[in-house]
Amino acid sequence: MTETHPHRVRRAQGALETQVLTALHDAGVPVTAGWVREHLTAGLAYTTVMTVLARLLAKNAVTRRREGRSFVWVPAADQAGLAALKMHRVLDGEQDRRAVLASFVTALPADDEQVLRELLHQAGDGG
Repeated sequence: MTETHPHRVRRAQGALETQVLTALHDAGVPVTAGWVREHLTAGLAYTTVMTVLARLLAKNAVTRRREGRSFVWVPAADQAGLAALKMHRVLDGEQDRRAVLASFVTALPADDEQVLRELLHQAGDGG
């Protein structure tokens, strides 16, 4: 890893997290890390899949429960939550978050902008 590309690893981790979450959503039932690994096209090592799952667990994006000698995993969020995670990954990969957010907001259709304003207002009121 060189200093000239400090966000490359973060983007790769975010992409892997998204792939793992997508596989979990596609499964529709609790699955093992081995199942996830078999259903990813990246040809990842089992330990890499476990690392990604552990990171997602720490972020409360997945849950797990013991089943026999291993864990089974399920996404903690619905499809909207997965889309929000993808949006966070894009923001995390950019140096000027303010510019990205400003560009996003100015490109929103009026209806979406109003929904966003309402959600921000609710968040500011504590829910």
